[in-house]
Amino acid sequence: MISPETLRRFPFFFGLDESQLKALAMIADHSELAQGATIFDEENPADKFYLLVDGSVDLYIKSEEENNPASRREFAVGEINPGEVFGIGSLFEPYKYNVTARCSVPCVVLEFDSLSLRAIFQVDKYFAYQFLLHASKALMDRLTAARVQLAAAWS
Repeated sequence: MISPETLRRFPFFFGLDESQLKALAMIADHSELAQGATIFDEENPADKFYLLVDGSVDLYIKSEEENNPASRREFAVGEINPGEVFGIGSLFEPYKYNVTARCSVPCVVLEFDSLSLRAIFQVDKYFAYQFLLHASKALMDRLTAARVQLAAAWS
């Protein structure tokens, strides 16, 4: 559990009232992670939603040729900066991470249990709407960045 005051510092949580911030704080944990630590792996069940407090997290996708595990490679596809959320796959079916997230430097993150978070959504629809609105914006920003990266690679 963390303090609701901690959440209030981040724009992602703007628009949430005191009771919503308290409910969110109850299901959150604070973690300090070492450089190189893998936070989650692509295709694993998404059981946590994250907010980066400090540090930098790199996002990777894996690629391998069918029937040739030796061809497996990782490609960097994005970076998470302080104040940004990630692990958004924990909010949407099929509840799997679609990238691997790894600390490029020592990091401090807030972790939210996704089952508890989705249970709050069931009780408080306005909270769910506000939260998912912010998460969707983060996804769209990440998609735009990926498209720019892809366009640069093609030119």
